[in-house]
Amino acid sequence: MPCSSTMLLLMLVLNLSTAEALQVIGGNITVGQGGTAVLPCKVIDTTETVTQISWQRKTRKKNENENFFTVVSTHGPEVVTVQDKRFTFVGSVNDCNGTLQFSNVTLMDEGSYACVFTMFPSGNHKTEVPLNVLVPPVSSLQYNIPVLGNEEVFLVLCTAAGSRPPAEVKWLTGTLEGNVRATTNSTKHDNGTTTTVSSLFGVPTTEINRHMVQCVVTNAALLEEETLPFTLQVHFPPVEVNIRERAEDSFECVSDANPDADFTWSRPDNSWPQSAVRVGATLQFRSVTTELNGLYECEASNTFGRKRGHLYVHVTSEVCRVCWALFVMLLILIAFAAGAGWYLHKTGKFQRFFSRSEEGTSREREPVRTSSRSHEHTDHEEEEEEDEEREEERPL
Repeated sequence: MPCSSTMLLLMLVLNLSTAEALQVIGGNITVGQGGTAVLPCKVIDTTETVTQISWQRKTRKKNENENFFTVVSTHGPEVVTVQDKRFTFVGSVNDCNGTLQFSNVTLMDEGSYACVFTMFPSGNHKTEVPLNVLVPPVSSLQYNIPVLGNEEVFLVLCTAAGSRPPAEVKWLTGTLEGNVRATTNSTKHDNGTTTTVSSLFGVPTTEINRHMVQCVVTNAALLEEETLPFTLQVHFPPVEVNIRERAEDSFECVSDANPDADFTWSRPDNSWPQSAVRVGATLQFRSVTTELNGLYECEASNTFGRKRGHLYVHVTSEVCRVCWALFVMLLILIAFAAGAGWYLHKTGKFQRFFSRSEEGTSREREPVRTSSRSHEHTDHEEEEEEDEEREEERPL
């Protein structure tokens, strides 16, 4: 009897020392909803034999501990009993490896998973494997198209719904910074997810119309940040109507409006020349004749208003065209002559030209003396004339 008691005590001490050396290794796992998780579980530092591996779980869906996966091996093929077909045994009983692969994970699967090894001769050993599930947000935009005004209104709303952990939402507004403002708030749901909403406000002006903004959503469950672009819209009637020449004898009516304006060409007297063709915003003259003369009106209109622009056309006859051409040529000649005269006067060539002309004239008027004899005769005649004058001057 004492001997038997001694042997039993020795075996108990041996089992306790073996159990203290044995370790079951697990892990803390995080996976995104819809993804695949690997739940690790392995026994190390033992020479004992594994007879069974069992998995238990307590989740959001079922708060009571349940056995859902069992692997049994008694020196033969492994026998697997599983309740949830999303689990696959990827370990090995012979290697003391009880790892499971878990596919299509949902938020309701989040919880605590326990791996239990049944060893011989020491018995059961287990470890906890927490499973955390991340839920990516469902992002969307809701927008408002206001009418032109002076009061601040809601422009666009960005929602990151049902995420875990809560998503971060911010706006990129570019050059509109200072003209718009954002407000953000969050709502937490019973299942642990959070919905984050950010709204953009601003005064509806033509400056912000058709300006692009971006909603940027960041979350740990997303591989990269999500960007939702949006072009702001403001409704307003045609602001101003401009008529510009597209090509020779072709005109186009232009106006800024949202929605885009429709264009209508007409004449105030309700007449319309056969050679004038109107297609939408374009007015084209097929042949240029006096028939086209008159006032043309372009009306731009949309749901919110209308605006008009005018074009006056005057075509002259062929005879008048020739007259105008001759008149223009005459003006060019006059301008050329005036320019040439100014140039001669400015450079002094004009004065030198007339000086030379006067010098030539004086030379032509001077008597030409052909001989010295003729010169002497002329002097003698002059003396006789002087004597006669003296005689006449003497008193009687």
